[in-house]
Amino acid sequence: MTTLNTAVPSGSTPGASAQMQATIRKQAATGALKALLWGLFTFAMTIISVLVLWVGVLWVFQISPLIAKGPVDVWNYLFTVPSAATNRETIWNNLLVTLGDAVIGFVAGLVVAILGAVVFQLNKGVEHALMPVAMLLRSVPLIAMAPVIILIFGRDFWTVAVIGGIVVLFPALVNISFGLRSASPQMNDLVEVYGGGSWKKLLTVAVPISLPAFFAAVRISVPGAITGALLAEWLAVGGGIGGSIAGYVPQAQFAALWTSVVAVTAVSLILYNVIQIVEDVVLARMGMHPQKGI
Repeated sequence: MTTLNTAVPSGSTPGASAQMQATIRKQAATGALKALLWGLFTFAMTIISVLVLWVGVLWVFQISPLIAKGPVDVWNYLFTVPSAATNRETIWNNLLVTLGDAVIGFVAGLVVAILGAVVFQLNKGVEHALMPVAMLLRSVPLIAMAPVIILIFGRDFWTVAVIGGIVVLFPALVNISFGLRSASPQMNDLVEVYGGGSWKKLLTVAVPISLPAFFAAVRISVPGAITGALLAEWLAVGGGIGGSIAGYVPQAQFAALWTSVVAVTAVSLILYNVIQIVEDVVLARMGMHPQKGI
C-alpha cells in the first residue's frame, strides 16, 4: 500500500509549512481578485470602444439617418417612443428564442469537440485520419451546406443543433486538441514511471494543462453559437432575431433592425467577457497565467 510522503522539508517546521501554505492561499486569492478587477475593466473598455466605433462609422461614412440608427435612436425605440413597451417585449422574446437556439448549438458543438479531442489524444491514428476531413468540411461555406442539412434534418430542433454545432465544433476542436497536446514529455514520462497509462496521463496531466485552451474554446464558441443560431433561424427554422431581421428589411423597419442587432451583439459581448472573467479568476486561483484574449 502506497502512502503520500507528508514529511516536512529538512530545516523547516510544521508551523513554517502552515505559514507557507497560508501565504500561497493569500497570493492565489489576491491574484483572483486582480483578475476579476482587470476583467471588469476590460469589459467596460470593450463597451466604450464599441459605442465609439458605432458612432464613428456612422459619422465618417455619413450614412442616411433613415437607414442608419445610432445609440440614441435605439434608446428611443426601446424606452421613449409610444410603442416602447411593445418594442421591448418583441425584442426580448426574439432574443430569448435566439439564445435558446444558441444553447442547443453550443452544447452540441462543444460536446462533440471535447469527445473528438479526447479521442485524438488517446489515438493519434484517428486524429491523422479525421482531422484533415474536419478541416476540409470547415472550408466549405456553411450557407452552401445549409440546403443539404435542411433536406436531411428538416426545419426543427436538429437543424438548429447541426448548424450551430458546426459553427462551434471546429474552432473548439482545434483549441482543445492543442491544449491536450501541450503537456511536456517529462510530465507524461513521470506518470508512466509510476505505472500510469494513457487515461491516467490524460486526466492528471493533459486536462489540467489544457484549461487555458479550453476556456479559449468556450470564449470562441459563445459568439459562434449565437452566429449559428442566427443562421439557422434565417435559413431554416425562422423565429428569433435571425428570422425577424429577414422581415424588417423589406418593411423598412430600420429602428427594429438596428435594435435587434444591438441586442444580440450586446449579449455576445456580455457572455464573452463573463467567460473571460471566470477564466482569469479560475486560472489565477490555480496559479496559472491567464490568457489575455485570443
